[in-house]
Amino acid sequence: MHNKKSKIELKKNLEHEDFERLNLSFYKYCLIDNPKNLRNKLYFDLIKLEIIGRIYVSEEGINAQVCIPKHNLEVFKSYIHSIDFFSDIKFKHAIEEGTSFSKLKILVRNEIVAYKIPKDSYDMKKIGVHLKPIDFHRSIKEKDSVVVDMRNYYESEVGRFKNAIIPNAHFSKELLPKVAEILNGNEDKKVHLYCTGGIRCEKASSYLIKKGFKEVYQLEGGIIQYAHDMKKNDLESEFIGKNFVFDDRMGERVTSDIVGQCHQCKSPSDNHKNCKNQACHILFIQCNQCAKKYNDCCSEPCNQFLQLDLETQKKLRKDKNKKVTSAKLSSKFRPKLYKLFNYWE
Repeated sequence: MHNKKSKIELKKNLEHEDFERLNLSFYKYCLIDNPKNLRNKLYFDLIKLEIIGRIYVSEEGINAQVCIPKHNLEVFKSYIHSIDFFSDIKFKHAIEEGTSFSKLKILVRNEIVAYKIPKDSYDMKKIGVHLKPIDFHRSIKEKDSVVVDMRNYYESEVGRFKNAIIPNAHFSKELLPKVAEILNGNEDKKVHLYCTGGIRCEKASSYLIKKGFKEVYQLEGGIIQYAHDMKKNDLESEFIGKNFVFDDRMGERVTSDIVGQCHQCKSPSDNHKNCKNQACHILFIQCNQCAKKYNDCCSEPCNQFLQLDLETQKKLRKDKNKKVTSAKLSSKFRPKLYKLFNYWE
């Protein structure tokens, strides 16, 4: 089951919609006997409600980011709650609205967060203490408290909690062992975990508890809920910068602080984008000046590649020996953590 329309067609359809859309996220760890059947049911039912987004379903639960017509919001929430094992799911509204997805994609996965750790290294019946955002806000300031960012490095480049430990993890599968290594010897400290919406802290907290950490806390609702609650209670946010999101928006601004820098000229910037050269498509940070200079590309070689005629581009991309195309030439610029594809040696 998939949408057969091109991305260009889908975006044009969205532009002509005469109603407002809202972005929501939700998750739950729970036993799902037949993820494939659930995927099929969700797809057919959500398409009728004009829902777009990305949903992962597995035997261990569900993880979803969706964009919903405002007039279907309550119907959608009631529908999700009508499914027995999702009856208590909490929905998180986006910090900033905007076009996030162009179609509905529901995938069956082995894990709803791809940590890829042995099943005997955690016990989901024993997880960290959930702290409401205001309680988390106060607790991280107490003595013997440590704050750990449970996201990939590129997410924390544009926004993070003050004084947080930032593991140099490029992929989720690297994250938990790195965090355990960094925290080794601090098993008696008050460990505070945070992530985008809370899901990555669930298994992470269980993993650390199994490693012998005595006090593990997690930010309920993640950065998303924290930003809402700080604004609602007129409190100064301990999270500064942008909250990175995995959709077309790329980020939601939480505070005016610019904590990142352009990967090309090193000037302050927190604008993530994918290289315009589709043979590269690397994720990187670029300021407005460099965007003009390099034509939204990560480097001059990628920009030059785009100037080639389409037939030449296609030939180079299909040639396995030359598939690196201009990206190979720009490898000196490319941050190692952004090597997302196999064809860069």
